[in-house]
Amino acid sequence: MFEKRLEELQILLPETPKPLAAYIPALQIGKFVYTSGQLPMKNGVLAAAGKVGKEVSTEEAQNAAHIAVINCLSAIKSVLGSLDKIEQIVKITVFVNSAEGYTDQPVVANGASELLLQIFGEAGKHARSAVGVSELPRNAAVEVELIASVK
Repeated sequence: MFEKRLEELQILLPETPKPLAAYIPALQIGKFVYTSGQLPMKNGVLAAAGKVGKEVSTEEAQNAAHIAVINCLSAIKSVLGSLDKIEQIVKITVFVNSAEGYTDQPVVANGASELLLQIFGEAGKHARSAVGVSELPRNAAVEVELIASVK
């Protein structure tokens, strides 16, 4: 059902991005799958780089969060084999590479949250943290990590 919903939304999950260091993209422990932080990589290229509120607009950062959460789903699928095995999106954390004084991190995080609701419906309702940070790997505008429970 969730895989079919991706098709309806014309979202193609990319190949799981390769880790930048000594970690794995996702790990299942018991009934939960945890993703590593995913950057907004699209076709091997960073979709948005720089400080949000300075070099990157809020709208561009929302789109970057959308891309990063798609990469989280790709990482989960690499572990589970199918997103249809997801019972609930439990929590996401959205890190925003914020310019000094920038306070719209929750608005940026909506780029990820709203997509999860579109894909998973009620099972996409989740707890969330939206955190402003001073730097992110590769100068990415956002990074997203996700926890999902499995049926």
